[in-house]
Amino acid sequence: MTSVLSRAPHHELAPYKSLDNDALTERIERVRARFGTELLILGHHYQQDEVIALSDLRGDSYELSKMAASHSDCRWIVFCGVHFMAETADILANRPERRAARDGRRVGVVLPDLAAGCSMADMAAIDQVEAAWEELGDVLDLADITPVTYINSAASLKAFCGRHGGIICTSSNAQAVLQWAFARTRRVLFFPDQHLGRNTALHLGITNEEMPVWNPFAEELGGHDEATYQRSRVILWQGHCSVHQVFRPEHVHQFRQRIPGIHILVHPECPQEVNDLADISGSTGKIIRTIAQAPAGSKWAIGTELHLVQRLKNEHPHLEIHFLSPIICMCATMYRIDLAHLCWSLENLVAGTPVNLIEVDDETARWALVALERMLAVS
Repeated sequence: MTSVLSRAPHHELAPYKSLDNDALTERIERVRARFGTELLILGHHYQQDEVIALSDLRGDSYELSKMAASHSDCRWIVFCGVHFMAETADILANRPERRAARDGRRVGVVLPDLAAGCSMADMAAIDQVEAAWEELGDVLDLADITPVTYINSAASLKAFCGRHGGIICTSSNAQAVLQWAFARTRRVLFFPDQHLGRNTALHLGITNEEMPVWNPFAEELGGHDEATYQRSRVILWQGHCSVHQVFRPEHVHQFRQRIPGIHILVHPECPQEVNDLADISGSTGKIIRTIAQAPAGSKWAIGTELHLVQRLKNEHPHLEIHFLSPIICMCATMYRIDLAHLCWSLENLVAGTPVNLIEVDDETARWALVALERMLAVS
């Protein structure tokens, strides 16, 4: 389980909401100066620009947690991201050997707004996954299935994989992780994002016919018969990213018709129909690197979160960059963390009344680390 400690009443935010960004920035900078290297503010790529501007580190979820955990002076991590990211930061920063080096002291991990969750991660609850595992055991040999969870999942699911010989993947190492799994077992149970699992497995020669989608709300066997699972190689979970789900094949076709020579660059959380049409598909890091290396004057339509696309457009004015969808879709839960929430949480640290502390229990953290370490050995 994950504990949330010292949650403060929401009405305490009201005075902060009345301040403009300049005033909030000044107060945040004061806290940063006071704590120095003992405080790290982490900003995920999907955050608003004003939050990114005040972040000590910016990156994707796992990259940020790993970087923060490596800072020996750090005593507080304020994670401007979503809940599962703060959990991962807590697991890595407070692993036993790191706590021992700090004489048993924990690094406190703060999530400025507890409502900053992830709809994809919420689509696979631990009780649903455990029930699915039990049902699959009625028709398949569980010893021949490797559970794989995307890093975008709750700590409890990471621990589930650790306990059952499974592993964690990111969008950049998913193919290597699946190859690792197939070297050990015939089948993989992949959750929570069906699109990343499908797009990755297709590159390994697995067909759609070998990838049934498990519906956790179906009355029996995830909505399929026993024969379907007997011929399966990858059992996908019925989950998706609400941001990347909006991109459609017609958006790709429209850009190609309207702007000859445009390059289509998408995240593998996009549906297969979009991923197959793209010129390049890759993780957030790959998207950023691709644009950074793109020749001047080249034209790009990018299928990923709006704030990141807009930031890339502003940072690379020598390129023509478009958001792939005509529908404006941002990560609404990431958007919840604004300067008011950040300032409120930081000033509570100064006052000695930390709020929204995320702490993963030792048993869950232990098994989640097992799965994370397997991933590190593969990467």
